[in-house]
Formats: sequence, structure tokens, C-alpha cells
Amino acid sequence: MQNIRNIAIIAHVDHGKTTLVDKMLQVGKLFKEHQEMGELVMDSGDLEKERGITITAKNVSINYKGVKINILDTPGHADFGGEVERVLRMADGVLLLVDAFEGPMPQTRFVLQKALQLNLKLILVINKVDKPNCRPYEVQDQVIDLLFALDATDEQLDFITVYGSGKQGWFSKDPYEPTDNIEYLLDAILSSFQPPAENPGPSQLQITSLDYSNYVGKIAIGRVYRGKLTAGQTVAVVKPDGSFTKQKIKELFVFEGFNKQTLESVDCGEICGVIGLESFEIGDTIADYEHPEALPPLAIDEPTISMLFTINNSPFFGKEGKFVTSRHLRDRLFKETEKNLALKVFETDSPDSFLVYGRGVLHLSVLIETMRREGYELQVGQPRVILKEINGVTCEPMEILVVDVPEEFAGKMIELVASRKGELQVMEPKGNIQHLEFVIPSRGLIGLRTQMLTASQGEAVISHRFLEYQPMKGEISGRTNGVLISMGTGIAVPYALFKLQDRGIFFIEPNEEVYAGQVIGENNKQGDLVVNVQKAKQLTNFRAAGSDEAVILSPAKKMSLEECLEYIEQDEYVEVTPQSIRIRKIYLNENERKRMTNKVL
Repeated sequence: MQNIRNIAIIAHVDHGKTTLVDKMLQVGKLFKEHQEMGELVMDSGDLEKERGITITAKNVSINYKGVKINILDTPGHADFGGEVERVLRMADGVLLLVDAFEGPMPQTRFVLQKALQLNLKLILVINKVDKPNCRPYEVQDQVIDLLFALDATDEQLDFITVYGSGKQGWFSKDPYEPTDNIEYLLDAILSSFQPPAENPGPSQLQITSLDYSNYVGKIAIGRVYRGKLTAGQTVAVVKPDGSFTKQKIKELFVFEGFNKQTLESVDCGEICGVIGLESFEIGDTIADYEHPEALPPLAIDEPTISMLFTINNSPFFGKEGKFVTSRHLRDRLFKETEKNLALKVFETDSPDSFLVYGRGVLHLSVLIETMRREGYELQVGQPRVILKEINGVTCEPMEILVVDVPEEFAGKMIELVASRKGELQVMEPKGNIQHLEFVIPSRGLIGLRTQMLTASQGEAVISHRFLEYQPMKGEISGRTNGVLISMGTGIAVPYALFKLQDRGIFFIEPNEEVYAGQVIGENNKQGDLVVNVQKAKQLTNFRAAGSDEAVILSPAKKMSLEECLEYIEQDEYVEVTPQSIRIRKIYLNENERKRMTNKVL
């Protein structure tokens, strides 16, 4: 049996997980000397590279001192917590990365709690000790307090602490004694984590990840928990409810660096891919056909946000996208649920609309952006929280919101959160930064990030995590200003935009094509205003010195997909196509809008 360590790297956003993996890959010599390695190698998706975040969990392996180390890199955002819960089952231990200045943050608590529930041993890695104002020993004490609060066992409390800087490429036992490599950390991994215990008996592997190949179809990835798997073996794919189907393994492979190595058999404790199976899902167990025993199902936290996804029925539908019908939309959404465990899709009364449940606006916006790039056209409604009835009381999800902001902006942050039914729990200084913690309803967070960043001149560091369901906190006011709506369909004339500039801020450029009912700007006052942007200047035969004034337009306000989703109200959709993001009223006709408003009243 090969000498193996399976480790997961868990941390809050931007605490340095993927940078640390880069340094491990260098030690594992996965790149030839003439090859340019680049940065954040594991963040391979286009969206991950653009946003600088990890979205999906990935695995890679290195060899160090004759030991194979399988490394699982995980996302740090709470919205992608389902990825962390999914892959922790494959690990024997975790590296808990904590920023030496920020200390434990909300997502640190979330991922650590999941690791402790699975009884995993940990190594504490205090990263970024090269930062000014860092406080490594104080952060270590905070992590110990956090472990006590999460009811860690005595064995889990007996952990090694490693200090260093992933970016500078060194780790040691003392934060003030830098070395020139990360070998101290790798040695700690070998000494702290034991190789997987031999577990003889009938084969058992739980599928925790999916891959796809155009040549061999769906590939099941997981860890062998008991016995061993061999190519050509007849197995039972067991569902969590105990039902199973008879299938045959065609091929097995393990991960060697970035490559896949085909093997005839895979022993207990190894992470491998299984080719040849047909119908299976994440959470199913591949077991010996004579002993079809299922492993415990993967526990994934419930989603908290829902959005309505519907086909694009605007006047501009089908101009840019390849996939525009409800059949395309339905197939793509249900396909996503196969690998995105925190996502749920429900059909509605209308065959053209689907309710999609997720962990947050970011979680769902990444799905929308991915679909958009694949050539889909769709429309999405306002994000709404998922309410629950508990003991006859309607309850809503509450979250812990943590804001680190310069002192001069702290008052403004508290005011913004209080207006959304948030309650201040903790206020303490960290150097010249104020550390604020609030309990706030999930619906109060929608659109709050943009306001906070604007009010703090972009300096606020904001994060949040789900806390619990509590009774409804009452009405939260939405958008205060109305919107400017296009009266007709056609080209937006610069002269018309110039004359309407006093009415508000425009979202469209001059000479852009718009349609009746499209939201083209924000009104300066309350209430929506229908405007005619197709109106050209009336030409006459007379000329006068003052009649030809120069048309000077303010730049259009461009919003990202997340900002659009947080901006819209109940009577609006965001229209998403491969090249455009537009906001529109659900009812494009003005008379129909008034009739529906009167019906609600």
C-alpha cells in the first residue's frame, strides 16, 4: 500500500489558500525548469481568474520524501460552502489557514466547524506574518478560543502551529525567524497526519465529485473507504435510500500532479476516478455487488436565497444567444444540480419558469454568468430569502455580518446596517481599523455591500455567514429612488438623453438600441418615470447663433451582474444574454403596468 496523506486546505476568503498550493506545487516539481508557472495555478476557470477567487474545489497531488500528498483546495466564500462540505469527506486532516492580521473570520468558523464534525485533525497555519501590524500569537489564541467554542476534542486541540508567508515562500515554527522554504510545513503534514488506516473488506467508495470527458462520459471521483477497487469489477451503485443498480468499472485512475495515471486497482485511502459507470450522483456509494452497503449521505446545509429563472421573452430575444427555449434552460439548470450540491431547482406553474435556490447572490450570479458565457439567454427575478414556519411563527434566515473599516467610516456602516434591521454585537479596534460584528436578516444583505463600499470609499472589508432562523424582523425598505423607463423601441438619441439628464442617471450609452419597458436609468425622485429617448431635435430652415448648443453627456452608470440583481425590485427582471445585461419591467406595456399595480393595491 502506498504511503499517502489526504489534506484539505480551508480558510476564509483571501487568507492565502491557493497561493500556498502554488508553493507546494513548486516543491513537488510539477513544472519543468523552462516552464512558466504563473500565479494561482489551481484557479483555472475563466471566472476564477477574472474575479481572483476560488469557486470550485479541486485536487492535485505532489510527492515529498517518498510520500504522496493529495491536496484539496477549497473556496473561501460562504456562498460556495457546499464545495467545502463535499470534499472534506475525502480528507484525513486539514490545514486551517488564518491571516496573521485579520484573525479568524466568519468563514473560518464555518469551515472549521465542518472539519471538527468529521473528526479531522488540524494543523494551524498562520499566514501573512510579513504584513505590518500582524499579531500571530494573538491570532493563535483566538483560534484556540474558537476551537473551545466549537466543542473540539482533546485530540483536535493538540495541534501544531506553523507561521510564515505563502507569498514569500517560507514557513517555520517562529514567526520572527524566516526560513527560505516551506519544508517545515510539509514535514509537519507528514508527522501530524497519519496515513489512511487499512480497512479490509468489501469495496466502498463515496462519490464526492464529478468530472466529464467527451470520450468516456461522466467520471465519478471519490475516496476508497474500504477494501479496494479493480478495473473490470462488477459493483453496485447504491443510492442514499438503499436502492442500487448493477454496473461495471471499465477503468480507474489516480491523480499524479496535474495528470491522471491509469491503474488496474486502487487501494483503501486513495482518491481516484472511476470510468464506465452510467447513472450516478454525488453522494452515491460504489460498493461491492455482493455487499451493497451505502455510506452515510453527504450533509449539505440548506440554501437561503431563491431566484426565479425564466426564458428571455423581451423584444430583443434570440439576437445574441444560441440557447433560448425553456427546454434548454430546464436541461441546463437540472444538469447543474448534479455537481453543485448547494443548488436546488424547482419547477413552477409556468413551463417557462424555474425557482432556483442557492446559498447567496454570489452563488447564483456565478451560475448565471457561466450560462451566459455558454450562449444562454435568460431572465432572472429579484433575489428573495427562503422563509420557514417554525412552531407556527414565520421565520427568516439571519446572518452574522463582519465589517472591518477605517475608524472614520464606522458610524456610517452602523447607520446603514441599522436601517436594514441589523443589530451591532461587537465593536473593537484593530490598529487603525474598526472591527464591527452585526446580526442582520439575510434579506437586509441584498444590495448592502455596494452601499457600504460607496460609503467607505471602497475601504470596507465585508463578510458574512449564516447563523440561524429567527422570527421575521419586519419591513426593510428597498430602493428609495424610482427608475427611468423607455417609452418606445429604437435608438437612444444623444439629443434626447442630453435634455433628460436633469431627470436622473442613465444606464445606457447614446445610440444604444432600447425597447419599450426597458429600465434605462435611475430617477432623481421617488416613483418611476416613462421617458422618450428616441425624440430627435426638430430641424428648421432658420438658423440662430444660440440654437445649436453642444450636447455634453455624463458617462453612463454601468452595473455588474451582481449589482443588477441587488438593484431590481419585485416588478423587474434582469435580462441576461451573451453580450448584454439589461434591466426591464416584467410588464413592458405602461397601461398593463398600471393595471397590475392597481390590482395589487
